Amino acid sequence: MAKWIAVLLVAVLALVVLTWLIRPGHMDIEGSHHMGAARGLSKAMTSTAMAGVADGEPIVTPRLPAALSERATMGKRAFEAKCQDCHGEHAAGRKGAAPPLVHRIYEPSHHADFAFVLAVRNGVRAHHWPFGDMPPVEGLTQADALAIAAYVRELQRANGIGVN
Repeated sequence: MAKWIAVLLVAVLALVVLTWLIRPGHMDIEGSHHMGAARGLSKAMTSTAMAGVADGEPIVTPRLPAALSERATMGKRAFEAKCQDCHGEHAAGRKGAAPPLVHRIYEPSHHADFAFVLAVRNGVRAHHWPFGDMPPVEGLTQADALAIAAYVRELQRANGIGVN
């Protein structure tokens, strides 16, 4: 009986922690200690940082990797076909459309690769950015979404994101 009570308490504690972690606005974008190599990665989605960026223009200027893996190359093609119109070339974001995915908010420790699958499948309720909700993306498989994640991860690593 004591074992089940302990399991129940751990489960309740885990739910409390998860609820706290996913609440809107829990991240301090301006307090970044993880700058990366791209322009504006730490404050890119704050209103003051985006003040000088025209609507539709890239929010950050990511450094590109010297080469992409085969999987990331496939992900780049899928990204260009389905994601680039909103998230911009090289996942740099587009002011007024969608956030940059080359940003510390999307590093693997905060948004796992499967988060890309869920975003494609279900859409995303706005919670880190002032861009509104993302609708589900038609015509992409789970494998496509994971290849897109591989592409984004290689872009992120080229910019010091998710690198220990």
